[in-house]
Amino acid sequence: MAPFDLFWAMFVPMGAAVLLLDGSSTGKMAALSGWWLGFGYFVAGLWWLGAAFFVEPEFIWAAPFGILGLPALLAAFFAAGFWAAFRLWRPGPLRILVLAAALGAGEWLRGTILTGFPWNSIGMALGDHLVLAQIASWIGMNGLTFLAIAVFAAPVLVFDHGDRLRRLSGPCAAIFVLASVYGFGTWRLAVPEMPTVSGVRLRLMQPDMPLDDRFSRTHAAEILHRYFELSTKGSYPSVSGMADITHLVWPETSFPFLLDSEPVARAEIAHILKNGVTLIAGAVRAEDSVDGVTRSYFNAIQALNGQGSIIGTVDKAHLVPFGEYLPFSDLLTALGLRQFVQAPGGFTAASQHKNLAIPGLPPIAPLICYEAIFPSETIPEGGPRPGLLLNVTNDAWFGLTPGPSQHFAQARLRAIEQGLPLVRSANNGISAIIDGYGRPIIVLPLGDSGVIDGPLPQALPPTPYSSLPHFPVAGLFYGLLAFGLLLTKRQLTLTSDSLIYTTSDR
Repeated sequence: MAPFDLFWAMFVPMGAAVLLLDGSSTGKMAALSGWWLGFGYFVAGLWWLGAAFFVEPEFIWAAPFGILGLPALLAAFFAAGFWAAFRLWRPGPLRILVLAAALGAGEWLRGTILTGFPWNSIGMALGDHLVLAQIASWIGMNGLTFLAIAVFAAPVLVFDHGDRLRRLSGPCAAIFVLASVYGFGTWRLAVPEMPTVSGVRLRLMQPDMPLDDRFSRTHAAEILHRYFELSTKGSYPSVSGMADITHLVWPETSFPFLLDSEPVARAEIAHILKNGVTLIAGAVRAEDSVDGVTRSYFNAIQALNGQGSIIGTVDKAHLVPFGEYLPFSDLLTALGLRQFVQAPGGFTAASQHKNLAIPGLPPIAPLICYEAIFPSETIPEGGPRPGLLLNVTNDAWFGLTPGPSQHFAQARLRAIEQGLPLVRSANNGISAIIDGYGRPIIVLPLGDSGVIDGPLPQALPPTPYSSLPHFPVAGLFYGLLAFGLLLTKRQLTLTSDSLIYTTSDR
């Protein structure tokens, strides 16, 4: 996985999966083997989550639960996949397809049930690689997962019994499929630079703001001044450094206050927008209840014009459990727990995903932080097809670990799946403008502070995946399952014939 991108290393765990199932004598043994493999996989891929527990000292005690507890829960999906595979497991090359169907279904469930957590899906071993990831424009991330399991598990067939041709069939098939995927990706990327949207010049600001006492309401003036200095390329209070910029993008939760409740702050921001620039920023907003007794808080994107007026708002629909809200809040609050991000009662989720309309830009599909990892929630239902994906995020929770790079890779895959450009502004990185093929136009690396300027690439025509997002998963799953059932029936028939022959011979 990112940032290492050693996709070929996936041959080891997927080969081990086949050998573990070969050696399992019961469904319980298979499930336990799958759990241990999954536990190791998720600890190795998600250990960086522990960094978030050290941002605030009161959470340090919970670090082991995050580092080991979450992988232990996620490993249950590997266990379920192994158990299902064991029920259909028979000798022969087609057992690789059984594994792909069963474990792939487990991975799909991991990204779906209990709000879903598809981080580091097995398919991201291919999705991290720009050329290999191009097939996602047809089959999406879940399709990549089915494909990756089959490709990376097949070479282990070289250790099977039988003639040489049969033992080499797996490695040869894996090489052929991988070469075909690579060839498709090379062909798809062999296009000239994408044309850009006329009259749009973007600037993305990456402040690398620490998440400690310095990011508080008492330091609001200092924070804004830092943003102004970066956004104007050091020319503030002059705005000469903003020449030719049409849209300025700031990352998730940019402000330590409620923007719509701070007219003075909005007036100061308006000063740097007076040449016709529109600011698009991540912000927390509040909404009073009808009776005026309670307030709801939303993780939002808000747009401001040169008069300091908020001209567009969209709220986050898929919140992070324990990060932005507390599941079973009555019970856990009584035990002294709270969510990481402070909002009285936790954040409230938007009722649905929706496009964001900003003057001068095509319709925007907003992806606030964590929302970028869900392929099925990329495009809001109804309304026009968006012309770009906008991902604002604050990965400073995880420091200079692999986490932000993994997040960036998954956001980039959404651009490839949909054929839409991605505009991404992150607090500490990685900020970038990406075209609909996933190619970076300009990138600001992890841990840097500053701004990057660039055009907005035009959207590609709708990809096959964007037109039929559920077909690849359903088609691959049922196709692989059919192979497995045919294999099972054939093996049972052969076994039955052998028993009949043996009995009559006696």
